[in-house]
Amino acid sequence: MPDRLRATYLLESGYPLDRAAAVIAGEQSSGTFVSVPGETAELKERAGARVERIEALETVAAPSLPGAGGDGSGVWRRGIVELSWPLGNFGTSLPNLAATIAGNLFELREVSGLKLLDIQVPEAFAAANPGPQFGVAGTRALAGVAQGPLIGTIIKPSVGLSPDDTAALVGTLCAAGIDFIKDDELQADGPHCPFDARVRAVMRVVRHHADRSGKKVMVAFNLTGEVDEMRARHDLVRAEGGTCVMASLNSVGFTGMLALRRHATLAIHAHRNGWGMLSRHPLLGWSYVAWQKMWRLAGADHLHVNGLRNKFSEDDASVIASARTCLTPLLAAHPCIAMPVFSSGQTAAQAEGTFQALGAADLIFAAGGGIMAHPGGPAAGVAGLRQAWDAAVAGIPAEVAARGHRELREALAAYGR
Repeated sequence: MPDRLRATYLLESGYPLDRAAAVIAGEQSSGTFVSVPGETAELKERAGARVERIEALETVAAPSLPGAGGDGSGVWRRGIVELSWPLGNFGTSLPNLAATIAGNLFELREVSGLKLLDIQVPEAFAAANPGPQFGVAGTRALAGVAQGPLIGTIIKPSVGLSPDDTAALVGTLCAAGIDFIKDDELQADGPHCPFDARVRAVMRVVRHHADRSGKKVMVAFNLTGEVDEMRARHDLVRAEGGTCVMASLNSVGFTGMLALRRHATLAIHAHRNGWGMLSRHPLLGWSYVAWQKMWRLAGADHLHVNGLRNKFSEDDASVIASARTCLTPLLAAHPCIAMPVFSSGQTAAQAEGTFQALGAADLIFAAGGGIMAHPGGPAAGVAGLRQAWDAAVAGIPAEVAARGHRELREALAAYGR
């Protein structure tokens, strides 16, 4: 069905799964709670959603979400449900596709649990949306890192630094040999550190370092704001010689991201803050597999995936699965690859496990405390991370590599295994 969108869900219902799936299909296409004039058999055939597959799973004795109805059996059924919609219902509009696959269906009384697991978009839909402009290869070219991960960090403290304070810290990190620096998502355009002043101060340092070393460090400036603000901020970064901007996806939404991508000539670093509210409950929200495809279509070049042994609630298997999805082509004709960003409590101690689990080094490895809090200082923190990743890619255990590298040895002692 080349002209149909497919979406796969984990569904829980107090009604038989086929009834609940049919209600969802009707609610999210041509139907409502009663038949209406004009809803002909021809219209339903042309515009109605279809239930393509139902795979029954286990039953449970209580609903996962409040407010759900049931058939009185006291049994709540779970299963995998795949639905499809004709492209003609929403055209090639990403915001309207989102309203179709992730709209009112979560609120139906027939639903006591629902998680969007995956989507498959038609070729025509993918072709009409911009996708990443740079992705992995373009990011490597901009950052001057031909192989291995981009070693990165986050400006800390997250907020409270002045533009000059931020520039001084960036100067220290540039001298330490960093590849990538990003604003914290909390730092955008506050009165203590206005965006324009911060960009100008930081880029003076970055340009000075590039003139001396030949390497321009990639800095992702957080331009999150209204559409016109984001365009103007992007243009300032470009005018100052920057190569990357950052946006908080759940704050700017699909229309904001699309507007930024269609304007941008710089790499877009996409931050997923707020992701937990969409994903943490096992029977509500989105899987990362489905969610990141939407943002790749909208134009994200880099996508956060958390990190191994992170400070949040996500387990390692989920983190690696998320990273793999970013590197998996969307369609044969539209690869739409984005660079996964590992962060959240990352240090040299996680490099070996990350490479072994992912099987690739096409990523940004962003360590805040893992660099800044290294016993030997930031330069030693960067060196220790590089040593850890070089060893991981070469198949050398970190403890063995550490025997010949003081920075890695101190990092492992400080951060543990």
